[in-house]
Amino acid sequence: MIFKRVLKISALLLVLAFTFMFFCNKIIANKAEGKLFSNTNEVPYNKVGLLLGTSKFIGNERPNPFYEYRIEAAIELLKAGKIKYLVISGDNGRDDYNEPMAMRTDLINAGIDSSVIYLDYAGFRTFDSIKRLKEIFGQDSATIISQRFHNERAIYIASMMGIAAIGFNAQDVSSSTGFKTMIREKFARAKVFLDFWFGAKPRFLGPKVNIPQS
Repeated sequence: MIFKRVLKISALLLVLAFTFMFFCNKIIANKAEGKLFSNTNEVPYNKVGLLLGTSKFIGNERPNPFYEYRIEAAIELLKAGKIKYLVISGDNGRDDYNEPMAMRTDLINAGIDSSVIYLDYAGFRTFDSIKRLKEIFGQDSATIISQRFHNERAIYIASMMGIAAIGFNAQDVSSSTGFKTMIREKFARAKVFLDFWFGAKPRFLGPKVNIPQS
């Protein structure tokens, strides 16, 4: 009898969890409607772009396509004049791991002027990156650069923080390559709501960084 009751409670909790995740996903996707762009001719101008970091390599030093496509998207926006400055926000939690610097190096090698690039070394997760964009870099509008699924979540977070954000979608990755990432995204979207409900804070803030007004 007790075992059956435990099973029923477990099943109910599982249904509730999946229902919660479903609605979190729908709310975030709906919030991004009309704010996502994949063509530089159509994307509106913003002074600042926010490039969300990721590892340059996966597994046994295999190139990470998420990384490569985000770099390409950032270059495309800058060269088209759709953003003037770029904040690269990523993880630099270890001396031997530095997402922003890796991205900066590849952008400069592609011909981007280093003077338009600003680095955020404490973007340990998307929530932190968006919060720091506002509090540290002083921006209340931006073009977020990542894959579509990631941009949707980032736009929702930005809207909750009073930032007028749009997303420029980097090329998507094949379903086989990005399967684990897409599964994690479902949980990440649910966590967004928990973060706001429980008043989550970024791991670090720190001194402000001035980006020119013009």
